[in-house]
Amino acid sequence: MNSLTLSLPLQLLSLSLLILSTSSSASPHKIPRLSVLHETIIRDQSYYNTIFSASASSEHLETFFYTQTLDHFNYKPESYATFQQRYVINSKYWGGANENAPIFVYLGAEAAIDGDISIIGFLPDNAPHFKALQVYIEHRFYGQSIPFTSMEEAVKNESTRGYFNSAQAIADYAEVIIYLKQKLSARYSPVIVVGGSYGGMLASWFRLKYPHIALGALASSAPILYFDDITPENGFYSIVTKDFKEVSETCYETIRKSWAEIERVASNPLGLSILSQKFKTCSHLNNSQELKDYLIATYSNAAQYDEPPSYPVTLLCGGIDGANEGTDILGRIFAGLVAYTLNSTCYPVGENNIPSETEIGWRWQECSEMVFPIGRGINDTMFPPAPFNLTQYIMNCRSLYGVPPRPHWVTTYYGGHDIKLVLHRFASNIIFSNGLRDPYSSGGVLEDLSDTLLAVHTAKGSHCLDILTAKKTDPQWLIKQRKVEVKIIDGWIRKYYADLLALT
Repeated sequence: MNSLTLSLPLQLLSLSLLILSTSSSASPHKIPRLSVLHETIIRDQSYYNTIFSASASSEHLETFFYTQTLDHFNYKPESYATFQQRYVINSKYWGGANENAPIFVYLGAEAAIDGDISIIGFLPDNAPHFKALQVYIEHRFYGQSIPFTSMEEAVKNESTRGYFNSAQAIADYAEVIIYLKQKLSARYSPVIVVGGSYGGMLASWFRLKYPHIALGALASSAPILYFDDITPENGFYSIVTKDFKEVSETCYETIRKSWAEIERVASNPLGLSILSQKFKTCSHLNNSQELKDYLIATYSNAAQYDEPPSYPVTLLCGGIDGANEGTDILGRIFAGLVAYTLNSTCYPVGENNIPSETEIGWRWQECSEMVFPIGRGINDTMFPPAPFNLTQYIMNCRSLYGVPPRPHWVTTYYGGHDIKLVLHRFASNIIFSNGLRDPYSSGGVLEDLSDTLLAVHTAKGSHCLDILTAKKTDPQWLIKQRKVEVKIIDGWIRKYYADLLALT
């Protein structure tokens, strides 16, 4: 058994949501990617110190590798190949198999599991109360759970990347959980699965597909309804707009007017040089769209991760509104950027850095099944129009991978249409938690679907905030949200024990 070393700051940054560009939703990798945490949080040193001191120390973490089946849904000889899938256990607070003590399982998403273990506080914060075993399982094709050599090589290979999808991933989790329960002689220990963002989607889908394995699921910030035509395509950017408008009407107006001003300056013979200097870009702008993409990504990140105590949207608008009297529109926009990024020496606008493992993997997932039709119409947000174009999206995916995406597969396999009517009939024990300042909440479940399919949301909450490590500075509304979730899970487990006693 190997002890896990907690991730370093740079490793944690790899978890960040990176909106590569948002000028056009045609390119599959230009859609805002899902992730539990964004790097703007890490710049707050007090928060950084808190999460690392509060998270489980490495001495209580043990790393294992399960010999996982490559293909759960085929019986060709090559389907029986295996790979080593990483999972991590913290048994510090577990009451043991003799007590049928619960098992909390965190479902890894589009990154190595290390960073999640460092920041996901819901498991270690509540394990003492429940006497729960904590288990963290890494998603196939990420971290140390890549079936073939490296992520880059695996995704390049036309045959191997076919095994890289959500259905295979949750089947992996099912195998690992069953194996663990057998290994620990914990047959009657109830399992609660937890996930955030894409991982939250996996948690809800896991409960739907494997109710015999997981008693319940906590799905944090899981936009399971942002597929097909269920959610309006401008849902994401409409909430970004609402967040800024609520903080400051003048800030919102300045941003809305800035796009035309950028184009006006760029149209001059030396316009791109002027913009490059004004916005301190690390390299010379090739076109005005690069700057607009960067700003759109910045505003979207600020809204998605508008967490206390820093509240990035307030920081950004404070810079825009607080610029010296007489400052022009673009000067105010830059002042907001400085306030948000703590005055960087330069800004990497339009730069194409070497993609991370997460970016490589998520690009393929977007080009296979995770097709979020996110776009913007004319004058329906504070941003320039960029309608979602499925035809162009498919063409781009074909050029990248030689195959088209399956934009309707998620709703075919997991459901989504008429969700209240459908899930009310057969589903149970799922918490859909959301913060309404999170743009992805537009695709989340925001109302109770039944007595056991429950929506827990907060007006001021942001992306996955409820499952991050609790801090002394947390506002009361966040503390209350977490208490409500714990109470619901407590009820599920109590009922399970009562049923177990009655049946055995």
